Amino acid sequence: QVQLVESGGGLAQPGGSLRLSCAASGSTLHYDAISWFRQAPGKEREGVSCLSSSTGDTYYADSVKSRFTISRDNAKNTVYLQMNALEPEDTAVYYCAADALSCTTPYRFWGLPLGYDYWGQGTQVTVSS
Repeated sequence: QVQLVESGGGLAQPGGSLRLSCAASGSTLHYDAISWFRQAPGKEREGVSCLSSSTGDTYYADSVKSRFTISRDNAKNTVYLQMNALEPEDTAVYYCAADALSCTTPYRFWGLPLGYDYWGQGTQVTVSS
């Protein structure tokens, strides 16, 4: 079992920054992909970014590319999502998810929530002036 706990959400102004954290505990050897998803009211949950633990490769949705950065601190078993140049459209509940398969497995697309084994409880991000 893997437990994931997100933190770092809050209110930011347009153009501002936030850093989300996803702390993993439990059997952390049992996952490769760590992804961030978000879900806005009335919308489907969508993938934001994925990091493959085995290779260090990272992947981003087009809507956040060049603004968001995913990274990992292995010593702390924590994955971060640095979000810069925030836009009101980034407002959503952000979730981290873990899976035994890599970001690029042919069995599922990393940006879709189906197939992930573990989920955090989510953290609210609101971008508003």
